[in-house]
Amino acid sequence: QVQLVESGGGSVQAGGSLRLSCTASGFSFSTHYMGWFRQAPGKEREGVAAILRGGGSTYYADSVKGRFTASQDNAKNTLYLQMNSLKPEDTAMYYCATDPYVYGSRWLQPNQYNYWGQGTQVTVSS
Repeated sequence: QVQLVESGGGSVQAGGSLRLSCTASGFSFSTHYMGWFRQAPGKEREGVAAILRGGGSTYYADSVKGRFTASQDNAKNTLYLQMNSLKPEDTAMYYCATDPYVYGSRWLQPNQYNYWGQGTQVTVSS
């Protein structure tokens, strides 16, 4: 079955960097959309980055463009999120998610994904 396991979260000062990993099993990147999402306390879950099936294109939320980079290693079945120039407002639980189908261009909408990891906490202090 589909399984996603995130790692790499932690605490960092503003301006610092972290790299999150998501180890996947039970499916192929070539047939599934991959997404990174985050949820801060009291806020709705929001899309951060998405990689289309087969790694063709990557899309980012405006709030992270130029700072975050999503990538995937097909040989290792692992999705990454490199986060640079972190800000306190980036503090959240970060999740990876996948689904074989996403309607239209709704790649950053959480309701398009049915398979989720357990999350990894990122805390950025000022």
